Amino acid sequence: MINSTGNGRSVSTGWSPPARKAAVTAAALLALILIVSMISAGAGEMFISPARVLRAVFGSGEAADVMVVQKLRLPRIVIALLVGAALAGSGALLQGMLRNPLASPDIIGVSGGASVAAVLFLTYGTGALSIRWLPAFALLGAAVVAAALYALAWKKGTAPVRFVLIGIGLSSLTSAATTMMIIFSPKNDAGTAYVWLTGSIYAANWENVLTLLPWALVLLPLAFLLSRHVNIGQLGDELATSAGSAVERSRLLLLLLGVGLAASAVSVGGGIGFVGLLAPHMARKLVGSSFARLLPVSALLGAAIVLLADLAGRTLFLPLDVPVGVFTSAIGAPFFIYLLYASRHS
Repeated sequence: MINSTGNGRSVSTGWSPPARKAAVTAAALLALILIVSMISAGAGEMFISPARVLRAVFGSGEAADVMVVQKLRLPRIVIALLVGAALAGSGALLQGMLRNPLASPDIIGVSGGASVAAVLFLTYGTGALSIRWLPAFALLGAAVVAAALYALAWKKGTAPVRFVLIGIGLSSLTSAATTMMIIFSPKNDAGTAYVWLTGSIYAANWENVLTLLPWALVLLPLAFLLSRHVNIGQLGDELATSAGSAVERSRLLLLLLGVGLAASAVSVGGGIGFVGLLAPHMARKLVGSSFARLLPVSALLGAAIVLLADLAGRTLFLPLDVPVGVFTSAIGAPFFIYLLYASRHS
């Protein structure tokens, strides 16, 4: 915030109101995540009180508590946070890049491409390669779909509307391909594959955390550093070009970042739908459309959404463990229909 002094000079007195609001919102979301994480670590068939959870986290509690919290529940919580943040970050990037509120990695086919490659790897590659290669295969599948999407949408540039429409078609195509692979899988383990495709972090472990963590730690900060390109792109291609932005190069780079985040999340969490659509919209309502504020709040909201969905799936229907994607889709699908209705005259 800038105030004038008596001698006519201006001095900075602190953050601007939007930046302060974004910081307060982020702090509130962090507090919510910590509270829900504490509840999630203690909830389940074996209830553990918050005090016992804290002791178990630091390894000083009873052996049974330490085993349940550290080996079973804590890695699942961390995976939920990482997957949610990655999907939300991808959705924020794609919506900003395409200037389209309907864009998200699952809707335009990026997650579908990652799913095809991941199912292919799980079906045929796990005997020869380590499971740590799964994100690389998922990234390759997402990159192939993204390249096809970019090529098919190109016509003297990549018009955002054409991009989304072609992406929806590719999403249907990848879904059909995944279903065919499951049907003809030699392992005949369709049930497990369908649960994974629905979106589940059941049986998450620390190896999964180490698989996903580097992708989130590298790609989310990198996306934040490119906030200026997203903000300039919001002006439209002609104005962005006149402002000195290399529109197509920036769009391609942002697409690659969005693909990387979505693919890494899908490789661990499966096809958790609509998080990339919901979280950026909620963040935009809270802190506005400036990408430097939107991205961190979107990531925190995505983390909170997946964490809450996983907590509900674990505890509401005991002894069943309902996949996370069931809850996110139950909320996200009606929201997508609402967005289509609200933008019908656009």
